[in-house]
Amino acid sequence: MSEVTRILEAVERGEPNAAAELLPLVYEELRRLAAYQLAHETPGQTLQATALVHEAYLRLIGNPEQQWNGARHFFLAAAQAMRRILIDNARRKRAASHGGGRVRVDVERLQLAAAMPPDELLAVDDALERLAQVDPNAAELIRLRFYAGLDHGQTAEILGVSRRTADRLWAFARAWLFQEIRGESQT
Repeated sequence: MSEVTRILEAVERGEPNAAAELLPLVYEELRRLAAYQLAHETPGQTLQATALVHEAYLRLIGNPEQQWNGARHFFLAAAQAMRRILIDNARRKRAASHGGGRVRVDVERLQLAAAMPPDELLAVDDALERLAQVDPNAAELIRLRFYAGLDHGQTAEILGVSRRTADRLWAFARAWLFQEIRGESQT
């Protein structure tokens, strides 16, 4: 992680070869996360792990104004970029020509974003945006679990909290999302 942080700092300084040095260090981890997500995708999915990783990486490195506060920030941003890609993909699928409309989401079966139908994914994403206003740490944890496919231990490490704290955040966030989505589907 310290090597990733060093190279991220070089990217921020505008060093010409820094982005090329960063990709080999983070590619396998990003590829593993993307492959894990897409393995749970419904059959017929056209998005592949390699494309998801490349698109996320381009979004991360392609913004010259982006500043990184270490590897943790980079991987959180990677999870966010993957989330945005999946959300954009879901929105395209939900377009009027594909049926549109809202759908009730069962938060008890909350799983990786790639495995959810587009309408459910959008409902969860809307609720997640509201959660970020209430508790940013809980929202980050959900993003890492839901969009990057990380487990409790990995999310705790990336967030810099104990596993028990991560477990409490997970329980709170799931309950909060359940209440939020349930209320949304009843309107």
